[in-house]
Amino acid sequence: MTYGIIILLVAIIIALLVYNIIISRRIKSFKDINQKVTSLNVLQDFMSTVGEDSSVDDKIVKINDILIEQYAIKYSTIVVFDGTEYVVKASNVDKKHWDTLRNLQNEEIFKDSITTAKPKYVTVNKEDERLPYQKMEFGRAKSAMFFPLYIDNVYIGYWIIESGRMHAFDNVDTTILEVVKENIISIFRIVSYQNIIENLTRKDLYSDLKTSEYLYEEGRQIIDKYTTSTICMFKITNLEEVNKKVNRDTGNQMIIDVCDYIKSKLSEEYIFVRYMGPKFAIAFSGIETDGVIEFLGDLKKEVESLQIEDVVAAEKNEKSKSGKKKKVTTTNPKLNFILTTYYKGTALEAVLKKLEEYLDSASVDENDINNI
Repeated sequence: MTYGIIILLVAIIIALLVYNIIISRRIKSFKDINQKVTSLNVLQDFMSTVGEDSSVDDKIVKINDILIEQYAIKYSTIVVFDGTEYVVKASNVDKKHWDTLRNLQNEEIFKDSITTAKPKYVTVNKEDERLPYQKMEFGRAKSAMFFPLYIDNVYIGYWIIESGRMHAFDNVDTTILEVVKENIISIFRIVSYQNIIENLTRKDLYSDLKTSEYLYEEGRQIIDKYTTSTICMFKITNLEEVNKKVNRDTGNQMIIDVCDYIKSKLSEEYIFVRYMGPKFAIAFSGIETDGVIEFLGDLKKEVESLQIEDVVAAEKNEKSKSGKKKKVTTTNPKLNFILTTYYKGTALEAVLKKLEEYLDSASVDENDINNI
């Protein structure tokens, strides 16, 4: 009887062990699935953020906020080298600590991590200790994980997460954090093209207009508030002739006068840029082409009635000591317009290229308003 009870108890114990193993595996499987779902959700949020009409800096801040919320991270900071210095692109740490956070590449404890492209985990063992890189703070962070960021084997900065608890990351699955890090890198790779466009935008010296790159970033954000808009391009068709036959100073003055006049007639919602050389572009946000043609017709007449004086001759008259003033010749600008409809979300660059090709192939004598 006693042996029977022992055998029964052993069987029960074995059964319980097997059951615990099965439950443990199911829990681990559930955790893995849950982590994968979280990572997928994070990636989807990342991609949605990339597609938003906002600046690169705003997108990086939002991505950092997503990481903090989805992974319950106490502190998260993304630092990037901009070519001249390290810049904190996003952080939920008080700004008084940013100077320390943007100089972690100089800390001995992280140099090996940067060299090997491997994460570095640091923590304190006593409440009165501080992390090696902390200069003036106690209590804020007791443990941290440092992730160097590389794009095509080029070091671009780092991501550091911190916790106010000691040994907070002892049991963290670093493979998940590595996936998150790779997602951050992927986002930087995508938004780097947007960043290039943002930094390429300049103000033209003579027209005082932004250059064409503005249309592809900030300008597009305004235009894409509407389903359809009218994109217009015009060319000062006699600018080259004025430069050659009169002088370049007069040609420059023609650009100034034409652009100043047109700017004074445009609403703030409309975007006016110098596209290239004698060509300029106007985006009439949310306006149908039929609503633009009459306005452009009146504008064209008014601009072409402007009298542009020979700048060099006028200056000579002013400097003349004889008191005799010579008659200064004037020139009227001539404009050729082409316009088309732009649909939100389509290739704006293709639309502009089509308009440019039309103006470049048109006769020098063409002086009209066309719609394609």
